[in-house]
Amino acid sequence: MCGGAPPATFQGAVTSTRRQLGHVGQKVRPPNLLEQRMTKFMRAPPSIRMAASVIVTATTLVVVGAGIAMRVFDHHEYATIWVGMWWALQTVTTVGYGDVTPKHPIGRVIAAAVMLEGIAFLAILTAAITSSFVARAQREQARSEGVEEAAFDARIEARLDEFAGRFDQLEAMLREQRKR
Repeated sequence: MCGGAPPATFQGAVTSTRRQLGHVGQKVRPPNLLEQRMTKFMRAPPSIRMAASVIVTATTLVVVGAGIAMRVFDHHEYATIWVGMWWALQTVTTVGYGDVTPKHPIGRVIAAAVMLEGIAFLAILTAAITSSFVARAQREQARSEGVEEAAFDARIEARLDEFAGRFDQLEAMLREQRKR
């Protein structure tokens, strides 16, 4: 029992242990859908499909959220949410036509966040594509090494069979010598 004098009686020990393990008997609630998805995402090996779905989801959320935020916080420049989402889409994709730009400081803070997400989007996309090329190269290398290893094993077995044949010949010669 941590931090304190040991209980003087068996009952005291049981009570102390129950207090420490009080949460053990409680029901464990099943994880919600978001927890299940995040657990699967963190445990599953990365794939292009998974990376793409995460990127698309995050970018969509940023575009919609930034469009709404720009309409709320900089409503003089962004008359509708659609104008805000148009600005967010061109900003997150790093196109930046310049037809709509934030004028107020809060709008510029939102713009900075959207720009950073756009840069992260391109970096993650590049990393996902690169990792798929690396994984493919590793698979092909492992496959070719497997072929080379099989060929090496076949050569070794052929040599061992050759040696076995020679030993059989030597044994036959020795038997002949003993008979004489």
